[in-house]
Amino acid sequence: MTPPARILAAWAVAVATALSIAAPGPAWAEPDAPSGEAVLQLLRDKGLMPEPPAATPAASKAEPNALVQQVRDKASDLVMSAMNFLGVRYRRGGMSAEQGFDCSGFTRYVFEHSLGRVLPRRADQQAREAGLVDVKKDELRPGDLVFFNTMRRAFSHVGIYVGEGKFIHAPRSGGEVRIEDMSQSYWVKRFNGARRADIAAPQVSAPPQ
Repeated sequence: MTPPARILAAWAVAVATALSIAAPGPAWAEPDAPSGEAVLQLLRDKGLMPEPPAATPAASKAEPNALVQQVRDKASDLVMSAMNFLGVRYRRGGMSAEQGFDCSGFTRYVFEHSLGRVLPRRADQQAREAGLVDVKKDELRPGDLVFFNTMRRAFSHVGIYVGEGKFIHAPRSGGEVRIEDMSQSYWVKRFNGARRADIAAPQVSAPPQ
């Protein structure tokens, strides 16, 4: 299957999930990495990221900053890596597509395999991880970790923000990796905060947890 076809297949699963229609089987084969700009445009086309503001004449003449472009590319790669696992079943303690994922196993896997950064195992540990910075809800960017209180304790659930108020996560037993809207009352009431990794910095793998 060509890379564009894989991406469209993943989006088909996302749309079917959002509409509560039976979706096709898990789409978790690793895709060929698309360019950062192509991924950003795909997210915009699907309504998961706003269009950039029109460039001013002065701005249009400026060359893009290499560091900014690197950050955009890595954020895009991280989001697309997460999208590639849409439809993978939930499994408590799971940390791979073959086993299934729980919420923190999913975020840990995506960060490790897209950024080379190994997060702690549990959601509450990820929320307190040194090197991650707090992010306000109105300043979220694709690739940020978003945390929720779903078990009557802070930071008991985690997902990855994908843009336009939506996030991707491994929800619960019997569910599958899917995209949901943070504006739904369930998530609004349980939102705990967000964290951002410095994805422009060199990553050093943490020791096994």
